[in-house]
Amino acid sequence: MYKDWRKERVELLKELLQKGVDVEPLPVLKQETLILWGDQDKVFPLPLAFHLQSMGSFCSRQKPYNEADTEENEQDAEIERRIARETKAEQHIHKLLLLGAGESGKSTIFKQIKLLFQTGFDEAELRSYTSVIHANVYQTIKILYDGAKELAQNESDSSKYVVSLDNKDLGEKLSEIGSRLDYPYLTKEITNEIKTLWNDAAIQETYARGNILQVPDCAQYFMENLERLSEADYVPTKEDVLYARVRTTGVVEIQFSPVGESRKSGEVYRLYDVGGQRNERRKWIHLFEGVTAVIFCAAISEYDQMLFEDETKNRMMETKELFDWVLKQSCFENTSFMLFLNKFDIFEKKVQKVPLNICEWFRDYQPMASGKQEVEHAYEFVKKKFEELYFQSTKPERVDRVFKIYRTTALDQKLVKKTFKLVDETLRRRNLIEAGLL
Repeated sequence: MYKDWRKERVELLKELLQKGVDVEPLPVLKQETLILWGDQDKVFPLPLAFHLQSMGSFCSRQKPYNEADTEENEQDAEIERRIARETKAEQHIHKLLLLGAGESGKSTIFKQIKLLFQTGFDEAELRSYTSVIHANVYQTIKILYDGAKELAQNESDSSKYVVSLDNKDLGEKLSEIGSRLDYPYLTKEITNEIKTLWNDAAIQETYARGNILQVPDCAQYFMENLERLSEADYVPTKEDVLYARVRTTGVVEIQFSPVGESRKSGEVYRLYDVGGQRNERRKWIHLFEGVTAVIFCAAISEYDQMLFEDETKNRMMETKELFDWVLKQSCFENTSFMLFLNKFDIFEKKVQKVPLNICEWFRDYQPMASGKQEVEHAYEFVKKKFEELYFQSTKPERVDRVFKIYRTTALDQKLVKKTFKLVDETLRRRNLIEAGLL
């Protein structure tokens, strides 16, 4: 029977090998897989599967093959050697899972990794972001104009949100464009109209209330660069790509090493990014097995903002509940946790204007100073809140698993690079400890 199984297995790859096609381009399996060949397709529990495999291997050693089988045996042996090489290579790749609520900056971190530790974006990839960036501009000006109309109707000091008569027609036109599924490319004419509306006093007052209107973080950057974005030969820069906002759907992955894959001392990581909005989280569970470390992004600047998908829910409260849920997953009991307290650049400006205790979770916060001292005091308070949540949500026998907190700004390339090198050092040290070498 085992001989028949070998023939059946070889037949599936015979065409490739007989035509002289190298087997190396075959796709790499993304997880440990054991295939048993027989008269019927069967999925076995892994321990039983390995037992059956060993029995088959024993039979194959006891039964010699005739000369007609020699070529097939060599082909089969080459396939098995390749599988062995791939399995060995996979054992040295560590799985990192990038989690967090929507708008937490996960995707910007992911793009930074591509820029820092891979080849970055080629011209074709950069050009592919042109439509995304133009869409961000149209979406932003629509949010601001529609928001100004809403505030003018509902606020007590409504007059400051009334767009000037000269710009109302422009506002209606641009709002209509922003409602379309397909956005036109920016032209000089449209760019001038957007700039005119952006500079309207009512729009600037509305922008100052961006926390209640879902105004994207990229708004000011793109508005300040409108002339360049509308040039006929415009190619997005790396910085433009980092600011570009497109919601992650599904799962994307990238393989990298913070010290370079040619360095024997460096670990190789496979980082997975998944959508953070609620309707995307059902896809997370499929990635939870075999994770070396969870990198959880928390946008600490969003303590006064509401969710995009639920405008009755505070973003920081959502982040708290999500972090608590992830910590309690049984498959992460031995998994390292890296908490990125992200968007510090926005936080340090906002916390001096918007009280931290506006958020329910931070009700007990008491300001103590002003300027940079107050920023540090507020940051340490938020950090302590997350530390307390970690220990409350972690089983007593698991509190000694690796848990690190990093202050991050996803748009700051130097800081992201430094942070990931620290993450790499932490995980390498953990590996040495587990191996009994430290």
